[in-house]
Amino acid sequence: MSVSPLLMSLEKALRCLSGVGPRSASRMALPLLERDREGGLHLAEMLSQALERIEHCEICSNLTEIQPCPICQDISRDQSLLCVVSSPGDILTIEQSGLFKGRYHCLSGLLSPLEGLGPKEIGLSELVQRIYDEKPAECLVALASTVEGEATTHQIVTGISGPTRVTRLAQGVPV
Repeated sequence: MSVSPLLMSLEKALRCLSGVGPRSASRMALPLLERDREGGLHLAEMLSQALERIEHCEICSNLTEIQPCPICQDISRDQSLLCVVSSPGDILTIEQSGLFKGRYHCLSGLLSPLEGLGPKEIGLSELVQRIYDEKPAECLVALASTVEGEATTHQIVTGISGPTRVTRLAQGVPV
Protein backbone atom coordinates (compact mmCIF):
# COMPACT_ATOMS: atom_id res chain seq x y z
CA MET A 1 0.00 0.00 0.00
CA SER A 2 1.33 3.40 -0.97
CA VAL A 3 0.67 6.46 1.16
CA SER A 4 0.15 9.86 -0.45
CA PRO A 5 3.47 11.72 -0.65
CA LEU A 6 1.64 15.01 -0.10
CA LEU A 7 -0.02 13.65 3.07
CA MET A 8 3.39 12.51 4.31
CA SER A 9 4.80 15.97 3.56
CA LEU A 10 1.93 17.63 5.44
CA GLU A 11 2.51 15.40 8.47
CA LYS A 12 6.24 16.10 8.33
CA ALA A 13 5.56 19.85 8.15
CA LEU A 14 3.28 19.67 11.21
CA ARG A 15 6.09 18.04 13.18
CA CYS A 16 7.96 21.37 13.19
CA LEU A 17 5.56 22.39 15.97
CA SER A 18 6.83 21.88 19.50
CA GLY A 19 5.58 18.64 21.03
CA VAL A 20 4.14 17.26 17.79
CA GLY A 21 5.45 13.87 16.80
CA PRO A 22 4.43 11.56 13.95
CA ARG A 23 1.22 10.32 15.59
CA SER A 24 0.07 13.78 16.67
CA ALA A 25 0.80 15.15 13.21
CA SER A 26 -1.31 12.40 11.69
CA ARG A 27 -4.15 13.12 14.14
CA MET A 28 -4.08 16.76 13.04
CA ALA A 29 -3.75 16.25 9.30
CA LEU A 30 -6.29 13.49 8.71
CA PRO A 31 -9.38 15.19 10.24
CA LEU A 32 -8.62 18.38 8.29
CA LEU A 33 -8.44 16.45 5.05
CA GLU A 34 -11.36 14.13 5.78
CA ARG A 35 -13.91 16.36 7.52
CA ASP A 36 -12.85 19.98 7.78
CA ARG A 37 -11.19 21.21 4.63
CA GLU A 38 -12.69 24.66 5.16
CA GLY A 39 -11.12 24.78 8.63
CA GLY A 40 -7.82 23.66 7.13
CA LEU A 41 -7.94 26.42 4.53
CA HIS A 42 -8.74 28.97 7.24
CA LEU A 43 -5.83 27.65 9.34
CA ALA A 44 -3.50 27.95 6.34
CA GLU A 45 -4.66 31.51 5.65
CA MET A 46 -4.26 32.61 9.29
CA LEU A 47 -0.83 30.99 9.50
CA SER A 48 0.24 32.70 6.30
CA GLN A 49 -1.00 36.11 7.49
CA ALA A 50 0.62 35.71 10.90
CA LEU A 51 3.97 34.71 9.41
CA GLU A 52 3.88 37.66 7.01
CA ARG A 53 2.65 40.38 9.38
CA ILE A 54 3.68 39.55 12.95
CA GLU A 55 7.12 40.68 14.07
CA HIS A 56 8.87 41.68 17.28
CA CYS A 57 7.98 45.00 18.89
CA GLU A 58 10.76 47.53 18.43
CA ILE A 59 10.59 48.43 22.14
CA CYS A 60 9.76 45.31 24.17
CA SER A 61 10.28 42.46 21.65
CA ASN A 62 6.74 41.12 22.13
CA LEU A 63 5.05 39.71 19.04
CA THR A 64 2.86 42.26 17.25
CA GLU A 65 1.59 43.36 13.87
CA ILE A 66 1.82 47.08 14.74
CA GLN A 67 4.83 49.11 15.90
CA PRO A 68 5.16 49.65 18.76
CA CYS A 69 2.90 46.98 20.23
CA PRO A 70 -0.38 47.94 21.97
CA ILE A 71 1.15 47.37 25.42
CA CYS A 72 4.02 49.78 24.71
CA GLN A 73 1.56 52.32 23.27
CA ASP A 74 -0.71 52.18 26.34
CA ILE A 75 0.10 55.35 28.31
CA SER A 76 -2.13 54.22 31.19
CA ARG A 77 0.36 51.45 32.08
CA ASP A 78 2.75 52.05 34.98
CA GLN A 79 5.91 53.41 33.35
CA SER A 80 7.94 52.81 36.53
CA LEU A 81 7.52 49.00 36.37
CA LEU A 82 9.35 46.81 33.86
CA CYS A 83 8.76 43.05 33.82
CA VAL A 84 11.45 40.93 32.15
CA VAL A 85 10.27 37.65 30.59
CA SER A 86 11.95 35.05 28.41
CA SER A 87 9.32 34.71 25.66
CA PRO A 88 6.20 36.37 24.22
CA GLY A 89 4.16 33.48 25.63
CA ASP A 90 5.06 34.69 29.12
CA ILE A 91 3.62 38.13 28.34
CA LEU A 92 0.40 36.52 27.15
CA THR A 93 0.14 34.48 30.36
CA ILE A 94 0.75 37.48 32.62
CA GLU A 95 -1.66 39.66 30.64
CA GLN A 96 -4.39 37.01 30.89
CA SER A 97 -4.11 37.19 34.69
CA GLY A 98 -4.96 40.90 34.52
CA LEU A 99 -2.78 41.60 37.57
CA PHE A 100 0.27 43.35 36.10
CA LYS A 101 -0.17 46.89 34.79
CA GLY A 102 3.45 47.80 34.01
CA ARG A 103 5.51 47.35 30.86
CA TYR A 104 7.46 44.36 29.56
CA HIS A 105 10.78 43.45 28.06
CA CYS A 106 10.97 40.11 26.31
CA LEU A 107 14.30 38.33 25.99
CA SER A 108 14.97 35.80 23.24
CA GLY A 109 15.19 32.91 25.67
CA LEU A 110 17.49 32.17 28.61
CA LEU A 111 21.25 31.87 28.85
CA SER A 112 22.26 28.38 27.78
CA PRO A 113 25.88 27.91 26.71
CA LEU A 114 25.15 24.31 25.68
CA GLU A 115 22.61 25.59 23.14
CA GLY A 116 24.83 28.49 22.06
CA LEU A 117 22.68 31.11 23.78
CA GLY A 118 24.84 33.77 25.37
CA PRO A 119 24.03 37.31 26.50
CA LYS A 120 24.18 38.61 22.91
CA GLU A 121 21.86 35.93 21.52
CA ILE A 122 19.11 36.55 24.07
CA GLY A 123 19.33 40.35 23.90
CA LEU A 124 20.65 41.21 27.36
CA SER A 125 22.46 44.33 26.12
CA GLU A 126 19.17 45.69 24.72
CA LEU A 127 17.52 45.17 28.12
CA VAL A 128 20.36 46.88 29.99
CA GLN A 129 20.28 49.79 27.51
CA ARG A 130 16.51 50.12 27.88
CA ILE A 131 16.80 50.21 31.67
CA TYR A 132 19.57 52.80 31.38
CA ASP A 133 17.49 54.95 29.00
CA GLU A 134 14.06 54.65 30.67
CA LYS A 135 15.20 54.38 34.31
CA PRO A 136 12.24 52.37 35.67
CA ALA A 137 11.91 52.38 39.46
CA GLU A 138 11.57 48.60 39.51
CA CYS A 139 12.60 45.76 37.23
CA LEU A 140 10.61 42.61 37.97
CA VAL A 141 12.46 39.53 36.69
CA ALA A 142 9.89 36.86 35.80
CA LEU A 143 12.14 34.06 34.57
CA ALA A 144 11.98 30.33 35.21
CA SER A 145 13.56 29.02 38.40
CA THR A 146 15.90 26.76 36.44
CA VAL A 147 19.67 26.86 36.20
CA GLU A 148 19.33 28.86 32.96
CA GLY A 149 16.79 31.23 34.53
CA GLU A 150 18.99 31.80 37.57
CA ALA A 151 22.05 32.45 35.40
CA THR A 152 20.09 34.91 33.27
CA THR A 153 18.76 36.67 36.37
CA HIS A 154 22.30 36.96 37.74
CA GLN A 155 23.48 38.53 34.46
CA ILE A 156 20.59 41.01 34.57
CA VAL A 157 21.31 42.01 38.18
CA THR A 158 25.03 42.49 37.52
CA GLY A 159 24.34 44.46 34.33
CA ILE A 160 22.01 46.98 35.94
CA SER A 161 23.39 49.96 37.79
CA GLY A 162 21.67 52.99 39.19
CA PRO A 163 18.43 53.49 41.07
CA THR A 164 16.44 50.66 39.45
CA ARG A 165 15.43 48.06 42.04
CA VAL A 166 15.50 44.46 40.81
CA THR A 167 12.93 42.03 42.23
CA ARG A 168 11.93 38.46 41.41
CA LEU A 169 8.67 36.62 41.30
CA ALA A 170 8.00 34.46 44.35
CA GLN A 171 9.18 30.88 43.93
CA GLY A 172 6.85 27.94 44.46
CA VAL A 173 3.66 29.84 43.70
CA PRO A 174 1.26 27.83 41.52
CA VAL A 175 0.75 29.25 38.06
